[in-house]
Amino acid sequence: MQGFVIGRSLNMPAGGAVYPHRHAGFTITLLLSGQMTQYIDFEKYTVAAPAVILLAPDQVHQHGSEDSICESVYINFDKEFLMAECQGMLNCWACIFDKRAIPVKAAQMQELMNFAGLILREYSSMRPMRDSIIRNLLNALIMACGRLPQHNVAYMQLDTAQSRMVRQFNELSDQHFRDKTQVANYADMMFVTPGHLNDTVKAAVGRTAKQVIDEKRIMEAKRLLFWGDHSVKEIAWQLNFEDDAYFNRFFKKHTGQTPVMFQRSIREKYN
Repeated sequence: MQGFVIGRSLNMPAGGAVYPHRHAGFTITLLLSGQMTQYIDFEKYTVAAPAVILLAPDQVHQHGSEDSICESVYINFDKEFLMAECQGMLNCWACIFDKRAIPVKAAQMQELMNFAGLILREYSSMRPMRDSIIRNLLNALIMACGRLPQHNVAYMQLDTAQSRMVRQFNELSDQHFRDKTQVANYADMMFVTPGHLNDTVKAAVGRTAKQVIDEKRIMEAKRLLFWGDHSVKEIAWQLNFEDDAYFNRFFKKHTGQTPVMFQRSIREKYN
C-alpha cells in the first residue's frame, strides 16, 4: 500500500535500526511494554510503556542502544495518504506531532490500540475498500492522539480566521523556508500585511512569524550539519544565505556555537 506501513515489533520499531536516519513521513509508535530511548533532533527521550512516540517528516531520529526488549506497534504514513477531508477534520492535525514522547495511562493506550488493532487487521486483508477504511481509522487514531492531555485540543479544533491563517503560514513555511526567508514573502502569498501576519502568529504560538521561519532554518542547518557531508558553504547556499560568513553569524546568534563547533560536538555526542 503506497504511502502507508504498519507493523508490530518485539524489539525496536522499524527493524531495530540504531543508526541516525531521517523519516520521510509521519510515524506513530505505540510502546506497549518495556523501555525505549529515542534521540529525536538532538534531544534524548527515555520512555517506559505505555507511551506514544510521534515523529514528523525530516526529523533526525536514532534508537538508543540501551533499550530493553520491548513490544510496540509502529505506523508510518505520508501526509498524502490521508484523504483531504481527513486532514481538514482538525484545524492543525500536524501540530499533534510537535509532541515527541508522551506517557499515557493503560486505559488511554487501550483506546489507541483499539484503532491500531483494526488497522492491523485491515492491512493484512485484501477485502474491498481496505484502503479507505484504513485511512479513516488512521484519522481516528490521529485525533485520539491529539486529545491526550499534553495537547491543546481546543486550539486544534478551533476554526477561526486566526487559526486558519496560522495553519496556512505553517504549511507554507514548511514548504518554502529554504528559499523564502522573509515574512513579506508569506504575507504576499496569503494576501495580508507582514505586520498582521507577525501579530497573528505571535498571538497563537508566542513567537513572531519571522522567529518561526528562523527556527526552521536553524533546525534544517543542524540536520544537514549532522546528517550529511555538506560543507558550511554548501549549507549556506541551500538555505539561501548571502554567503557562509553571514550564515556563521546567524547560526551563532541562534545557537551560541559556530556551525563547525556544533557539527563537531553533535557528532561526538551521537557517534
